[in-house]
Amino acid sequence: MADKAFITFEILKWARESARISVEDAAKKVSVSPERYLTWESGSDFPTIRQAQVLAKSFKRPFSLLFLPKIPKDFQPLQDYRRNDSKKLDTASLFIIREVQEKQNWISEFFEDMGESPLPFVGKFSINDNPEIVANDILNTLNINPANYNKTPINEWIEKAEASGVFVSRASNYHSRLLLDRDLIQGFAIADRYAPFLFVNSKNNWSAPQLFTLVHELAHIWIAKSGISNEVDIEYSKRPLSRFHPVELFCNLVAANALMPKEIITQLERNIFDSNNLIFKQSKELGVSSFAFLVRALNLNLITISEYKLLKDDAETEFEIFLEKERLKKEKQKEKKNGPNPYLLRLNKNSRLFTRIVMDSFNNGSLSPSIASNLLNTQINNFQKFEKLLT
Repeated sequence: MADKAFITFEILKWARESARISVEDAAKKVSVSPERYLTWESGSDFPTIRQAQVLAKSFKRPFSLLFLPKIPKDFQPLQDYRRNDSKKLDTASLFIIREVQEKQNWISEFFEDMGESPLPFVGKFSINDNPEIVANDILNTLNINPANYNKTPINEWIEKAEASGVFVSRASNYHSRLLLDRDLIQGFAIADRYAPFLFVNSKNNWSAPQLFTLVHELAHIWIAKSGISNEVDIEYSKRPLSRFHPVELFCNLVAANALMPKEIITQLERNIFDSNNLIFKQSKELGVSSFAFLVRALNLNLITISEYKLLKDDAETEFEIFLEKERLKKEKQKEKKNGPNPYLLRLNKNSRLFTRIVMDSFNNGSLSPSIASNLLNTQINNFQKFEKLLT
């Protein structure tokens, strides 16, 4: 008979509930009935060691944690800036938040122990400041000029954000069976003075919404408002503003000003609004959607509300055609390459900057192999695959 794991039943229940996993799903993971599983959460019986290990892995908790005498202090939940009627975060969302928090906590303590100075732009402004001034400060700090990108806009923003000390994580899933829902979470930010971290849901492969989310989350860092977002790059005219958190509205304004500065938009030729092709081309150069570009033009009184409605309807048709072309292109790429490089996906999820720091610390002997492997969720003998992608 297999040895029993004499775990603390309250911790088993807490671990399952904090992962938003049902009793039925937890029982399936170890091939027992829900009734049998509940005997473990009530303390009237215990799982085997193997069963407890499987459950700990499923709940994304260390196996040893199940044996603690009382429930440990968990990471503080991030402020939820989503609408009040938003659905509860699911397991995938909770797991990705927890993973980023673990990385952020480690790197922040690492920097503080190394005597690094806090970053001056974290919390430099507040929600009471002018969003245009905050946007200009972000552009100046990151040394970005939206009128003259040297790379694709999103790649330049990520590269320069990380060069300035902001860790950028992007992913579309927690793992292959836990996909991230953009309706639940588009991004979140941790506005730490030593190691600010932001996450962007890349479920939508199109870069425009990802870029707007990225800059929106940078705004969260600039006003030191850590939290979760899911209403980013949205046209609010048909919905009451009172439904949205003031911080979200402010960060959207900052993102709009940073990605589409007034001095750039107002200097455009007026005839650009006579052609959807020109609108689409200009939007793409700025790295934004046609919708965001049209809203910005409307807010700057460059077009009337009637022109906006007409152009928006036309843009929707053009956008559907564009998405279909992108879908077909990606299908062909998958057929040729058998899917995206898994190490590139993991690198983006870890953050390139975070990966480089962990690998450098491991290579110089200041970080143990087990910790480095856990932080990057990669076996040590595969680190060289990261090295090739980082060069």
